[in-house]
Amino acid sequence: MAGDMEIICVGNELLIGKTLNTNAQWIAKQATALGIAVKRVTVVADDVNEIAKAVREALSRKPQFIVTTGGLGPTFDDKTLAGIAEALKRMLAVNAEALAMVRKKYEAYAKEKGTAPVELTQARMKMATLPENAKPVPDPVGTAPGVQIDLEHITLIVLPGVPSEMKAIFSDALVPLLKQASRKNRFYDKSIFVEGVMESGLAPIIDRVMRDNVGVYVKSHPKGRESVPHIEIHFSVVADDAGVAGERLRRAVLQLSGLVGEVGGTVVYG
Repeated sequence: MAGDMEIICVGNELLIGKTLNTNAQWIAKQATALGIAVKRVTVVADDVNEIAKAVREALSRKPQFIVTTGGLGPTFDDKTLAGIAEALKRMLAVNAEALAMVRKKYEAYAKEKGTAPVELTQARMKMATLPENAKPVPDPVGTAPGVQIDLEHITLIVLPGVPSEMKAIFSDALVPLLKQASRKNRFYDKSIFVEGVMESGLAPIIDRVMRDNVGVYVKSHPKGRESVPHIEIHFSVVADDAGVAGERLRRAVLQLSGLVGEVGGTVVYG
């Protein structure tokens, strides 16, 4: 793949199991489809030091993109920007452009409700307090803007944790960057199901298919029990041409299907 990414998700609710981390799954799926290799997903607490440590570690591995989610709101536990500022050794300050975005949102809320504009309290201004040299990214759905920080060879994108807001900013601001990074590469995949062969029996078949079809990744996903095997076989490839990708997948699927038949298994095309 032409570009790579790490995802950092911030929130105590993720660590205690209260909230399912659907943001990481969604971002990973979108990035992969665009030809970006997601190398790592990290989950950390609402703690400045923990956030800073995770960001510093990600920076040390030099991925092209680091995407964080969560911790951009007005409450005491929203500490992502403070953690990022600590990691980058930058000061936090009210960003005029971000403040204008927040003010405009509250004015729109007041107009919608027919009330007087709300005061920009310290808690509300917190959403416009960014690390130095950070660029606010408009939030079409919510109040807190996203943030983009361009570093040497690394783009750090900071997204809200609310899924609807995260998805909107990702689609508007990040997708164009990912497409540019991956050039014309895209992710293509296909699944089939194998019955009557244990996963341990499929292992050498998968190894052979991957050796014979360089660039095609084959992964088994058991869906049944070892004694009654029902296994999904997932084939994937990254290519800059849909026709080429389709042909490479077709060849790999046909080879694996034939080898499974030789050992008495049955292939079901899903």
